Amino acid sequence: MAHGQTPSQTVGPYFAYGLTPEQYGYAYGSVFGPVLARPHAHGAHIRIIGQVLDGEGTPIDDALVEILHADAAGRYVTSAAQAEADGFAGFGRCGTGASAHREFVFDTVKPGAADGEAPHVDVIVTMRGLLSHAFTRLYFPDEAQANARDPLLQAVPAARRDTLVARRLDLPGGVVYRFDIHMQGARETVFLDL
Repeated sequence: MAHGQTPSQTVGPYFAYGLTPEQYGYAYGSVFGPVLARPHAHGAHIRIIGQVLDGEGTPIDDALVEILHADAAGRYVTSAAQAEADGFAGFGRCGTGASAHREFVFDTVKPGAADGEAPHVDVIVTMRGLLSHAFTRLYFPDEAQANARDPLLQAVPAARRDTLVARRLDLPGGVVYRFDIHMQGARETVFLDL
């Protein structure tokens, strides 16, 4: 019996292909994708873009980025029925290999404050070479007062907080927040021990 070729790496790069097959042109459905908010979702519709970068600043082409956040009113999605009615999924996935710029792109709504924290997006990165997920957060630069009171952000050394704050771009198509994730190097993103 002949066997096909086996992977050369024991850790990926399977995540993006396996969990977002539609994005990569495979004829399988994706449970979650990069669009979290449909047109009827309440709140300010935004786009989050970025790259996952290695220690030398090179975009990683096989990372999987997952995001989770509250809706515009600060409520988390607790059921499929709620997500369907509100037009907001609350969770999304995007691989970096299908874009020419090796970017992740999410269409969503800007989250509201929840549980005494500043509006934020929880971010999970999975990629080849990582034995476990890397967890981080995205904060918004136009929420300075809320950011100053956020317990998690304030626990991060002041010199490194900017690695968790996205850049706001006001473009003709709408508001875009750019959030690049540096896996290593001088600008390494702060990762959370969860």
